[in-house]
Amino acid sequence: MNGVDAMDLIKHYIIALTNLYGQVPAEVVVDIYNSQNEDQIGIDDVLVYFDEDLSKQYVYAYKDHFVHETIMHFNDFKSMRKKKADKPYYIPDKEELLKYSDMLYYEKPKQYDDLMKYFKKNFFPNDHEKAEMLCENMMWKCRDDFRPAEAFELFNTFEVNFKDEKQVNEVLQLVMELSNNVRLWENNGHTPNEIFEKFEKPNLKPLPDKPFEFGGSNVIDIKTRQKLGRNDPCPCRSGKKYKKCCLGKEDV
Repeated sequence: MNGVDAMDLIKHYIIALTNLYGQVPAEVVVDIYNSQNEDQIGIDDVLVYFDEDLSKQYVYAYKDHFVHETIMHFNDFKSMRKKKADKPYYIPDKEELLKYSDMLYYEKPKQYDDLMKYFKKNFFPNDHEKAEMLCENMMWKCRDDFRPAEAFELFNTFEVNFKDEKQVNEVLQLVMELSNNVRLWENNGHTPNEIFEKFEKPNLKPLPDKPFEFGGSNVIDIKTRQKLGRNDPCPCRSGKKYKKCCLGKEDV
């Protein structure tokens, strides 16, 4: 692999993938690069960047990975690997992927726009810049182990005044929807909703078409200690057959 442009492109991939995934193995950089470019590279073309100082881009070489400065600072490499487990990588197209070489870039889902519109309309109708700042801060909170209490800390910081409990619930719902649709390092770039829909939901066992019936053969006559048949006399002494009397009523 030769040429300054090619080397620069590899560097952009390393930075972009580190920003998107938090930490990424060198071999994954090779695989993704080769899947999006005609000129193929090998592992050695990527490993040379282990000796290059990428700290200005907040990227560090650690073991066989490129790791974001935040993870290194908090010594979270092992815990992040555990969270990622065997989750597949989210791989956007080349144009979208390389946008992540800008450390401040993040994908804004529809839920971000919904929250922004609500802030502008209900809290800051005369200060849209403040609404945008609040929404951006909320987005970053959602990307970092989000908890609802942190949302209210932000609201206090931005001096948000809620009209009533109904509005509190409306806003919290919008925030939770946003948090479920942001791309997370621990999900290898997938959103929580994508992980659920693509990889967890298909494994859920479906509910039965008909409700489970508790009556019938599970009922035992106390005197005889035998299971009652549908045509046996009903134990309530009504004189009717069990199927036409108390069958199915035991669990009511």
